[in-house]
Amino acid sequence: MWLRERQIQNQSAHTLSAYFRDVADFIHFCDERQLALQQVEAADLREYLAIRVERDQLSSGSLQRQLTAIRQFMKWAEHGNYLAMNPSDDLQFKRQPRPLPGMIDIETVNQILDQPTPEKPLEQQLWLRDKAMLELLYSSGLRLAEIQGLQVRDIDFNRQLVRITGKGNKTRVVPFGSKARESLLQWLEIFRLWQGGFSADSSVFITQRGNSISPRQIENRVKFQARRAGVNVDLHPHLLRHCFASHMLSGSGDLRAVQEMLGHSNLSTTQIYTHVDFDHLAQVYDRAHPRASKRRD
Repeated sequence: MWLRERQIQNQSAHTLSAYFRDVADFIHFCDERQLALQQVEAADLREYLAIRVERDQLSSGSLQRQLTAIRQFMKWAEHGNYLAMNPSDDLQFKRQPRPLPGMIDIETVNQILDQPTPEKPLEQQLWLRDKAMLELLYSSGLRLAEIQGLQVRDIDFNRQLVRITGKGNKTRVVPFGSKARESLLQWLEIFRLWQGGFSADSSVFITQRGNSISPRQIENRVKFQARRAGVNVDLHPHLLRHCFASHMLSGSGDLRAVQEMLGHSNLSTTQIYTHVDFDHLAQVYDRAHPRASKRRD
């Protein structure tokens, strides 16, 4: 019942599985100590979490998720009158500051996207597919799972819009640029060579055998193309999403628009990108503040 209610809130299968394991482990802890749910106190929760940290070497993020799972489970039990009070209400952990995302500059992104086409026919075809993926990842800030699950019907070439089903099955519509449009159209010509044609529900990105490309294959091809371009960066799809967000914010300053395009539920998640472009921030300060040490004539 508790998990069904979590599913109604559009939690991902991965999150549901983690919550289930966390709560099951806590219930096992209570059984070992012959503690009924109604007898659990905040001190018992602290003891349990301390054991998890020592036994499993939990990171602060995993510990916070564990506490969230237990708190939500007990909240459900309290609302169902299985508990008179929720002992986890007064238990708080200080969240670790969110790390700044990795970043590469625009020139490096261009070096990867504008690298020469290979000479061998098969390598040319693979490059056209990979280039379309790279362009779309950077042009629209897509997540790995989002580009892997993209279908032909999701792309509006006339208006240059792509419909994305993101975390929690939430749908958003994101623009893509002319470079991405050109690359996608070139790739779909290769798609026809490999597959003989496609329908509206065909996966946009496929292997030579016609199968939908896997997340691991996407990651490997992204890394390969960075190496081929001579870029000494551990490139991965999420890094291109970070670059999209940072470069869009640097160019527009429109935090709300970038939040919408990224599919973030909370503005605070998008705000991490406002702390990345320190050079731009310094330039704004030097131009605007009356007491800045660097003044333009």
